[in-house]
Amino acid sequence: MEYLNRAVLEALSAGKFHDRQPYPWTNLQNTLTPEGYEALRQNMPDPSQAEKQVGKKRAYGQGPHDRFLLHYRPGVEVSQPWKEFLAELQGPVYGDFLRRLLGPKTFIPTFEWYYAWEGCAVSPHCDAVRKLATHIFYFNTEADWNPGWGGEILILDSERRFKAHSGPTFDDLKVAASLRPSGNGSLLFQRTPHSWHGVKPLQCPQGQLRKLFIVTINVPSFQVWWRKVRGKDPDGYRIEAA
Repeated sequence: MEYLNRAVLEALSAGKFHDRQPYPWTNLQNTLTPEGYEALRQNMPDPSQAEKQVGKKRAYGQGPHDRFLLHYRPGVEVSQPWKEFLAELQGPVYGDFLRRLLGPKTFIPTFEWYYAWEGCAVSPHCDAVRKLATHIFYFNTEADWNPGWGGEILILDSERRFKAHSGPTFDDLKVAASLRPSGNGSLLFQRTPHSWHGVKPLQCPQGQLRKLFIVTINVPSFQVWWRKVRGKDPDGYRIEAA
């Protein structure tokens, strides 16, 4: 089975991607094949496998990003569809797609599942410099996520008034786009010194989870190299089996 929808990836214009304001981003529809999307959605890792992160301090006065986070590394148990998809994300089709959009760069992908509950939020932030880009795949459907519960990913425009290493609030930034993370879609954006984004507090009922799968495209920076020397991946997790 193929998971990535090659026709959708090939149709994306690199020029239009880079011309997008306030920084390069695109919200893809039907990113995965229908069969692939359904197989992955039905076989998501159980949240009990994930680390619960609550109140974790962030730099520059930014608010915490509460969530269940499962970081993939050798030894993490996932279903067969996810094993196949992870292999595809490290294969030539996806690699060629990223290089066409982001340039002929060397990059190191890392993978995580995020599950968020009522009250969880993602404060406005720009990603670390080692992150060339981020690709967020949506795994809620209209049947299990009511739009009234929030959860939209906000593309934020700072009008270049804030440095990346700062902590503006949502009120300090303009909303350039509000993206509903449900259905067979995904958000790809390139990290820049002004690639602000965030999610306001969720208002879902108890027991409901917002589900995302995230590919981080890391460049081999000094930080990444130093972490590798110490037996860690670009996100700082030990490479040995979990």
